[in-house]
Amino acid sequence: MHQGIKHIRAFLAIARLGSFTHSASELHISQPALTVQIKQLEESLGVRLFDRNKRQVVLTQTGRDLLPLLERVLIDMESVLRISRDLVCMKCGSVTTAALPTVAAGLLPVAIQRFAAGYPAVSISVIDAIAERILHAVKSEEVDFGIGSRMGLDKDVEFEDLLVDRLSVFFPDGHPLTGRSRLTLRDVVAYPLIMPCRGTSVRSLFDRAVEKAALEVRLICESVYMSTAIGMVRAGLGVSILPEAAIHATACNGMHMTVINDPGLVRRIGIIRKRNRSLSPAAECFMKALREAAQVPVRHFTSAAISPKPSLEAT
Repeated sequence: MHQGIKHIRAFLAIARLGSFTHSASELHISQPALTVQIKQLEESLGVRLFDRNKRQVVLTQTGRDLLPLLERVLIDMESVLRISRDLVCMKCGSVTTAALPTVAAGLLPVAIQRFAAGYPAVSISVIDAIAERILHAVKSEEVDFGIGSRMGLDKDVEFEDLLVDRLSVFFPDGHPLTGRSRLTLRDVVAYPLIMPCRGTSVRSLFDRAVEKAALEVRLICESVYMSTAIGMVRAGLGVSILPEAAIHATACNGMHMTVINDPGLVRRIGIIRKRNRSLSPAAECFMKALREAAQVPVRHFTSAAISPKPSLEAT
């Protein structure tokens, strides 16, 4: 492309100045080199662009016809090169990601703040969604990459671990579970449950753990939003199993949280990207900011997050 731009610039300079000598001087090249460029351009187009003799250089009719077209081509080619350089240097661009709501309210703001300090001209768009929605967004290339939990093997995506998130039980003041420092899943399912809906990573982990332990549960409500589950727990309708980070992702005043001591209730959170797809420099750099932010313990980056939304989807 750069070579093509040089040839078009040479043509336009001669067309404007009517002189090889003056054009070569303006372009800071030798006159023989300029002559070669015009000859190569004429050969590539298959037409003669100039009629020339010792006294003058004039455009042929074909040259006059091509002049406005090549002027526009030069503008477009220079624009492509400029934007390409800006994208590489991240003077412009955008990144779109889909993330679990607890991640969107905790880890993500920290990473965005870190990234924006170095690249303020790059915009970040976030879709907070449940696990299945994230996977679909990545596979359909609606987003550059996702931040979610591993949902089993999928040959179309790659998963890179970021952090481990433990599931916990949330219950109100005065509940019988209050004061118990070590709880198992069997202890928790003895009470009415308010759970995230199917399709969420939390619900998938819970269902597998219950089936494996052959436990009976009393499920009284399913909710899409964590704030809904917490509201029902606060009203005394039951207890809820949510990610540990939920304590900072939604209003939990008057609530207690205890991590459930069960190896089956730990989820791996990571970067999900479509296999064999290249990312933009901005997306690659933003993923680096995510990795750095993920090195901070969950309790720190969640407490540093922005104020929670009125409604937050379950994870």
